[in-house]
Amino acid sequence: MLLLLTVLVMCLSPSILGQLEEPQFGDDIDSDLADFDLDIAPRRVPRQVKTILTKQNKPHIQELSIKTTIISRYAFTAVYCAMLNRHSAAAEGVFQFQIPAGAYVSNFTMIIGGRVYQSEVRPKQKRVKQENGKPKNKESGDASPEPEVEVFKMSASIPGRNRAIFLLTYEELLQRRLGHYEHVTSLRPLQLVSRLSLDVTIVDHSTITDLQVLPLRNGRSNSRSNGAASAPKTPAKPELPVTTEIANENNVCKITFSPNIIQQAKITTNGNLGDFVIRYDVQRDMGIGDIQVLNGHFVHYFAPKDLPVVPKNVVFVIDTSASMLGTKMRQTKDALFTILRDLRPGDHFNFISFSNKIKVWQPNRLVPVTPLNIRDAKKFIYTLMPTGGTNIDDAINTGSTLLREYLSGPDVSPNSVSLIIFLTDGRPTVGEIQSTTILGNTRSAVQEKFCIFTIGIGNDVDYRLLERMALENCGMMRRINEEADASAMLKGFYDEIGTPLLSDIRINYTDDSVQYVTQHLFTNYFNGSEIIIAGKLTNQSAESLHVQVTASNNDKSIILETDVPLRHRQIETEKHVKAATAALASGSKTPGSGVAQELGVALGSIAEDFVERVWGYLSVKEGLRSRLRSQTSKEREDHIKQATNLSMNYHFLTPLTNLVVEKPEVLADGTMAPTPTNAPAAGKPPSSFSPANELPGDTEDGKPQKPDGKKPGSLSSTPSNTLGKVERRPAKKSMTISKTSADGDPHFVVEFPLSKLTVCFNINGEPGHVLRLVSDHKYSGVTVNGKLIGAPAPPGSHKTQRTYFSTITIVVDHPKRAYIEVTPKKVILDGRDRMVLPCHSTVSVDSGVLSVAIVGKSNVTVTVGGNISFVILLHQYKNPAPYQRDHLGFYIGNSKGLSHNCHGLLGQFLYEEVGLAELPAEGDMKPSKVLKVKERSVPVVQKSRRIYSGTQSVNCWFARNNAAKLIDGLYEDYLMSHMFDTADQPHGTNRV
Repeated sequence: MLLLLTVLVMCLSPSILGQLEEPQFGDDIDSDLADFDLDIAPRRVPRQVKTILTKQNKPHIQELSIKTTIISRYAFTAVYCAMLNRHSAAAEGVFQFQIPAGAYVSNFTMIIGGRVYQSEVRPKQKRVKQENGKPKNKESGDASPEPEVEVFKMSASIPGRNRAIFLLTYEELLQRRLGHYEHVTSLRPLQLVSRLSLDVTIVDHSTITDLQVLPLRNGRSNSRSNGAASAPKTPAKPELPVTTEIANENNVCKITFSPNIIQQAKITTNGNLGDFVIRYDVQRDMGIGDIQVLNGHFVHYFAPKDLPVVPKNVVFVIDTSASMLGTKMRQTKDALFTILRDLRPGDHFNFISFSNKIKVWQPNRLVPVTPLNIRDAKKFIYTLMPTGGTNIDDAINTGSTLLREYLSGPDVSPNSVSLIIFLTDGRPTVGEIQSTTILGNTRSAVQEKFCIFTIGIGNDVDYRLLERMALENCGMMRRINEEADASAMLKGFYDEIGTPLLSDIRINYTDDSVQYVTQHLFTNYFNGSEIIIAGKLTNQSAESLHVQVTASNNDKSIILETDVPLRHRQIETEKHVKAATAALASGSKTPGSGVAQELGVALGSIAEDFVERVWGYLSVKEGLRSRLRSQTSKEREDHIKQATNLSMNYHFLTPLTNLVVEKPEVLADGTMAPTPTNAPAAGKPPSSFSPANELPGDTEDGKPQKPDGKKPGSLSSTPSNTLGKVERRPAKKSMTISKTSADGDPHFVVEFPLSKLTVCFNINGEPGHVLRLVSDHKYSGVTVNGKLIGAPAPPGSHKTQRTYFSTITIVVDHPKRAYIEVTPKKVILDGRDRMVLPCHSTVSVDSGVLSVAIVGKSNVTVTVGGNISFVILLHQYKNPAPYQRDHLGFYIGNSKGLSHNCHGLLGQFLYEEVGLAELPAEGDMKPSKVLKVKERSVPVVQKSRRIYSGTQSVNCWFARNNAAKLIDGLYEDYLMSHMFDTADQPHGTNRV
């Protein structure tokens, strides 16, 4: 997400980033519209639109650019909003955007007055008072309904005659329902926008089919509940929204929508354009499904087709309490009449109605689907009359007992699918009303023999109860809003689960080849849906992955097996990621500031890790579901911890995290307050996103933070004597480290104590390259890799770009595999347990194989086995300049445990001795120095380098040309395929 911010800052002009220039008007320019920066001639603007714009008091949205890339059903969306304050006084700008309920916000950034305000994800504290500025806490324990979308809202004061830029990114995995995927973009800026553009790029490994762009879906944004498909009634060839263009070439689909301000006004003048809806599916072959592999992770899509339908046994439990009177009851009856027509021969069914009392249509049995039974069932439904209270406990127990006893009888079809569909519009008011007791009674009645699917209608439902009831009993829950068409919603939900094709699905992979696999056991598979599993590959050098799928279909057992060629799948996945990147980089032809195209480039780079992010997304969802299903407080806390760590790792705003961002301060005269010289004090609120907490930052604006109060050459390290526990306490012990390091751009320094010499060199790599720093895999088991990130060179520099270390991983293979991954914001420790630690706090953790000590906002010390240690400096910027990036510095603290065979860009010098010689002068030239390294002669010159965050200078002999002849082999020999690559690499000797 930092790359998105980088691209934006680089592509924006100073006037966009900062204060407005006074407009220069020509004779043919309407001065009233000059500030609005329209993409059409002002004379073409109708009087009504001109009046709306000029009378607008709130800041005007000059540009709203939305860019989405969908790679194999995983959607990344970046929203760019440029907002103009035309007036001399400061004004509050409100950025508001609706995102799908299933999506996770992954970044939010503001650029106001030329300063960058970057968000940070933090764990949510217990019992925190809800505040504005973040989406409603999903699954938060209250009983309020969760809409189909959530409103992300942030306000900030914009200085007079100035602009503000808001950047929001979010991610979601599209769900297949009723045979298609649906991607929805909400276009509700609530005002006419000078330049509006939407670009959606779809790239898939499989051929894209049945692509449709629907007419703009107006009305209430949550008219369809929680993404539930509703058997939409759309024309065979719906009319495209105005200006929509669709291009489909080589399995890359590009959809653009860019109405100018007049075209927007023809749709609506209030800026509430509606939902832009794209539907599509992909071509599938029979078999094991589609498996994609990328950077040590895999994702498996399984959606078999053309299978016989499995008979089902279904009991409908319908609320007929007094609150159902009127429209709810009428729409429920309409839906049930339609569902009765869709029941198949071979199905068995029954109806139960409940209020104060429970009424069973056919006591003690389920009946087959016959014309006579369907007729009688319609009579029963027709006579339902709402009255009385809501006895949920007795209703669900009656239905469960009825179905359970039927399944134990002789008439049940083998391998049939059994389920209860439970509908209510209220809370329990009669009989047992405690949710925990109702859930316990339900579990006892169901006995894991069938699934419960729950539906809530309206605003007075205990959705927490319905969700837990469904999750604990292998079902799903749907919400239907008060104003929605309940008949269509009910029918749509039934259509999703009304055609079971498989039951008892189990998907297994080679045991020693995968880990952290998401859910791989499924009770049912319904026609038109899809099963998605993701995991990590433990052995990336393996040639193949064995996959086995077992399931039941009607009276048959199905077994599918295959060996997936991992290298081939990696190449194929990389190919279509490159296709997506190229399509995004090409940009659209729509008018605008060019930001849309720049966003495309950045999104393409982020999407290169889409398989891992699919795994992270699914793992977070699974952790949240497991939290709801938990039966004990310890089990619940374990799931909360796991889901929180993953949310932090992937910077997801979830029900367990807050998004924190500092707000700019604007003075009474409408100008920006001077840049503070210190980070906000503890207890001062940085924003409205979360409770008061200071942001991690630097002591000075735009300058990296230095280790506080430490002498040059020594860094603080928190001692650790715990096993798998986190301690938060002040640092007590300092540790002297060597000069051998890779820091800055990156500048490498190697200290040779025996030779009393220090040598330095630069590595001019490319962004995205992974460099091997230390390689001792076969001996001590330690490998250290570092990943480069790019940045533009500062003004006046002779370089075109600079590179820094954005991530450093330390992998240990002895006595058991563990790793630590360090970024400027967090540390991921995967040893005895997996945990994510923030870098702004002082923490120490001992996982057995590895221990880590963090000095908040300063450094991270990693210790392996007591005789190997590395120190990683955290270089962070509070409000970075365009050429500044948060980055890391790597220092070798203790190398005694590393073997004499150690290699890598730094490791190869740990046990070497070097000598310095002088070559005779030639002609008028001065004598030159050469370094004798492993029988090689390396020309060197004397330089001075600053290390330890600039607190110490070191004189060194500098080797030019990317350390040619100094290092074994070539620079390319030290490039790794991914951050966890521990394979040995061949290195030449370069002897001369």
